[in-house]
Amino acid sequence: MAVQPVSEQILEYRMRIWISLVAVMLICVVRSTTAQDMPITQVLIDGEGWELVGEGYGFTEGPAVDVEGNVFFSDPKNHRIYRAGLDGTVTLFAENTEKTSGLMFGPDGRLYGCSRIGKRIAVWNKDGSAETVSKVDDCNDLTVGSDGTIYFTDPTNQRVYYLSADRKKKMVVAEGFTPNGIILWPKEGTLVVTDRAEPHLWTFRIEPDGSLSNKERYYMPLQLDRNKDRPGSDGMTVDNKNRLYVATHVGIQMFDPTGRLGGTILKPQRRFLSNITFGGPGFGYLYATCTDKVYRRKVKPTGVPYFLRAK
Repeated sequence: MAVQPVSEQILEYRMRIWISLVAVMLICVVRSTTAQDMPITQVLIDGEGWELVGEGYGFTEGPAVDVEGNVFFSDPKNHRIYRAGLDGTVTLFAENTEKTSGLMFGPDGRLYGCSRIGKRIAVWNKDGSAETVSKVDDCNDLTVGSDGTIYFTDPTNQRVYYLSADRKKKMVVAEGFTPNGIILWPKEGTLVVTDRAEPHLWTFRIEPDGSLSNKERYYMPLQLDRNKDRPGSDGMTVDNKNRLYVATHVGIQMFDPTGRLGGTILKPQRRFLSNITFGGPGFGYLYATCTDKVYRRKVKPTGVPYFLRAK
């Protein structure tokens, strides 16, 4: 077999580098020319701040909105799920929830959640009774599509799972990192996953069989707290303008559809911010679960629950 002269090898190597650089530059140009200017001022309302919804919980997590705008949230430490009504009044929805963390409503109008102690994906009926959807090794957060499919994270085993709408198929669709929060893009063709230690969010393309492809660092860079070496990215939500919001150590970081950071909303209190969702009247309030308390604030955009979207 003929061997290339050293000079030709060097030339070919330089050519490959040049082609790669051109490709990166083109991507940057496309992003910058197609990106809309979406500053945080398009989200916040002058004079509107955080208002307290409830306090005195062990730890608040997994806010999920129903079809009317009521927001349900979990208190894993005390094994309970609560309901925050449209008027802000909080009532107990379910007890003995086996340290359930992430929550989300499905298209059937029932509340799905990740039961850490029960090692199962569970679903709650309107009367607060629970059923097992699927047994799992571990689970932390989940997202439910408009067709009933479920994706959930297993940070202990560093995996993301897919569960089909008929519950007959369960498979590992991503692994090799520590997945935490998880959400679908509005058109449900892309899955977004957080990793608390990484300065970016992962995106995946959803294939027809539920598998994932095209793993990419898309939303980046995440802002870091000057006293911490990791962003602490956790739960996410999206609004009617396809902006993505993620709970982090510095606050709620907002990204436009191209993955560009538009600004950060300060946390309602200094303590750990776990998750966020849109809810309340007209889905026009941003709810935040922040350690022992739950807050909300009126904002300009609205959220659109998955079960109200056409796939």
